[in-house]
Amino acid sequence: MIECFFDCSSPWTWLAFRKLRTLAAELSQPVDWRPVLVGGIFNAVNPSVYAFRENGVPAKQAYHRKDLMDWARHDGVAIRFPPSVFPVNSVKAMRACCWLLGQGRSQDLMEPFAEAVFKAYWSDDRDIAQDAVLAEICADLALDAAAVLAAIATTEVKARLKANTDEAITRNAFGSPTVFVGGDDMYFGRDRLTLVRAAVLRRLAV
Repeated sequence: MIECFFDCSSPWTWLAFRKLRTLAAELSQPVDWRPVLVGGIFNAVNPSVYAFRENGVPAKQAYHRKDLMDWARHDGVAIRFPPSVFPVNSVKAMRACCWLLGQGRSQDLMEPFAEAVFKAYWSDDRDIAQDAVLAEICADLALDAAAVLAAIATTEVKARLKANTDEAITRNAFGSPTVFVGGDDMYFGRDRLTLVRAAVLRRLAV
């Protein structure tokens, strides 16, 4: 019923990730989490993101930051924007999410890991591209850091992340988070989750 293509390098995605977990629990509908590399999506179909960062309308850029802070405050999340390293290379973290999804229930493994990665980067200003940071996150969650770091270097896990990213592009996603309800009904961004809820309820009522 609910799929979510996501990348931990996006602050809006952190807000959506937290809210969608709560929403899914309320509706008793599991989320099919699909880790992606959002930079790959931007490169393929949405390079305007880079132009906005480099040469966007100043007033719109300022409002973009204010809007993020307003939503973060509303959701009770501390976000530092921009962090010291921005944008960040999230490929290792997202590969780890891919691997953890195959190791057990997402509620027990991948979701806590992704939440911790989001927090490390967006609240604690840590560089999630670094193996040492990912290893500390694993240790805090009682995950085998050596196993995780070994897994993300494998061809299989690399291919899984690329396949998710390619699928998102094929299905007309242009950023993170992208949520699908029922396979074909697409929603983008944290502020569309009210519509996601309504879409799920409509389908459950049929």
